Amino acid sequence: VQLQASGGGLVRPGGSLRLSCAASGFTLDYYAIGWFRQAPGKEREGVSCISSSGGSTVYVDSVKGRFTISRDNAKNTVYLQMNSLKPEDTAVYYCAAERYYSGSYCATPRYKYTYWGQGTLVTVSS
Repeated sequence: VQLQASGGGLVRPGGSLRLSCAASGFTLDYYAIGWFRQAPGKEREGVSCISSSGGSTVYVDSVKGRFTISRDNAKNTVYLQMNSLKPEDTAVYYCAAERYYSGSYCATPRYKYTYWGQGTLVTVSS
């Protein structure tokens, strides 16, 4: 089970980025996916998640209305569209996968995920 996050980079405040979380060695169809971020000197925090069915999504308050999570099971990939980026969004972003009994469930706490990918750095700066 391997996950790879990509799409990070340097962007100005107010700009946009789309992160991708690609799976290899397994199909994402039955897995909920969470996006997390870790800023320098801070703990890793959950940002968003999407259920395996795609029907349920969760966003942390600080990104509501700005970030959108989606999945394309045909491409075995989950996306995080990030708009109106702020300097405080600067962090290494990680994706994680977990298989839950319910296809309509996902959660943002770190301990709820078993499989983790390497991160991608997002820097928001002028």
